Amino acid sequence: MIFWKYHGIGNDFIVLNGIDEDLEIDNILCKRMCDRHFGIGADGVLYVLPGKDGSDITMRIINADGSEAEMCGNGIRCVAKFAYDFGKVDGKRFTINTLRGNLTADVTVENDKVRTVTIDMGAPILEAPGKTNMESLETTTINTAAGPVKGFCISMGNPHFVTFDRLTDEKIDTLGPILESHRVFPKKTNVEFATVDDEGKIHIRVYERGAAWTLACGTGACATTTAAALNGMVPFDEPVDVELPGGWLRVTVDKDLRYVRMEGPATFVYAGDYEE
Repeated sequence: MIFWKYHGIGNDFIVLNGIDEDLEIDNILCKRMCDRHFGIGADGVLYVLPGKDGSDITMRIINADGSEAEMCGNGIRCVAKFAYDFGKVDGKRFTINTLRGNLTADVTVENDKVRTVTIDMGAPILEAPGKTNMESLETTTINTAAGPVKGFCISMGNPHFVTFDRLTDEKIDTLGPILESHRVFPKKTNVEFATVDDEGKIHIRVYERGAAWTLACGTGACATTTAAALNGMVPFDEPVDVELPGGWLRVTVDKDLRYVRMEGPATFVYAGDYEE
């Protein structure tokens, strides 16, 4: 099976071409391929499939543990680069169908290859345990064996719990897996540990649902910037620099929460042939 390896600021993926080949999603195979000792190694597998519901192409995401994610911000940028670089789409603006609907990608090209991608990630959804589509952001306190943590629940098609609590690295290491699978999140959640510096830049560590600690999370950057804007920490309608362990993204949150835009790089690493 031919595959392509990509990463978005260190969040790495195996890309499979389901446009030219008849591929069925195989969660067990994806788990084997993502194994960093006995497989290719990746945070997830991205299936690039024919468009549906009026889109140009379709993306499906299988996490390293074999579970399926509704959305992936770094992954969708990699899919956009693959689709443009290999001629699967026409033009520098196109739509990608995901489990959260059709999203628009705009690519910046240098030497006929995509360098950066801007994605309209759609409207953020304000949530709290047991509540969704809320009109205002609500503080949620999660009680854990390691102590209480205050944060905010925001969905970008996939769930996020964002905390700005000042925590030590040791405490963050402990809390990541605890919060991801806490009983108040029956489908688990992505967890963002964030700070905002004096220059208005956001710094995040992410424990991803289904992938554990990762170098980056695009939807997490979007959810965190939304929470920061709603709390007056960063401005609306202006690009905000967001640092994750693997690099930087730029996120713009619409004041009326009609959309969140994410801009960042996508990088091709290598291609190969995986034998099952």
